[in-house]
Amino acid sequence: MTTVFQAKKLTLNEAFQEKAAKKLQKLDRFFDDATATIKATSIKDKVVMELTVKYNSLIFRAEATAVDKYDALDDCVTTIIRQIRKNKTRLEKRLHQGIDAFEDFEEDVEENDNKVVKVKRFIVKPMDVEEAILEMEMLGHSFFMFRNADTSEINVVYRRKDGQYAVLEPEM
Repeated sequence: MTTVFQAKKLTLNEAFQEKAAKKLQKLDRFFDDATATIKATSIKDKVVMELTVKYNSLIFRAEATAVDKYDALDDCVTTIIRQIRKNKTRLEKRLHQGIDAFEDFEEDVEENDNKVVKVKRFIVKPMDVEEAILEMEMLGHSFFMFRNADTSEINVVYRRKDGQYAVLEPEM
């Protein structure tokens, strides 16, 4: 697994990087050649750790806050393993079918008077609602925009306050 480290307002020494590589070996049983990005930020007396694992079209993301960066890393790895186990059968099906959720992904940051602070652009391939929910859960988001495979329209799936899911569809 290829690992990329990014730090803001703290230093990730070599001992931490070696420990992180050892922890990420737990994920090698799920992926052949994945890329893991570890972003660490110090906020007051805590460390916010974000772990993103990209494998083909799959993206797993976990975020944890702790006093110690090692504890935050442990929480992130545990969260990703839990996501994989929870969605194991659906993930295996997607891995074998080779469905790509994202092809090219680019992120632009813009700041202006209209309060738009970030713009994300990505090419979406058709997927059904169940796949969109799976992708949303793996990213840890509360909503997800996708192209519906049945209607070819852009839809949004989101998690309701009661824990259920809903889909927004355009009306013509």
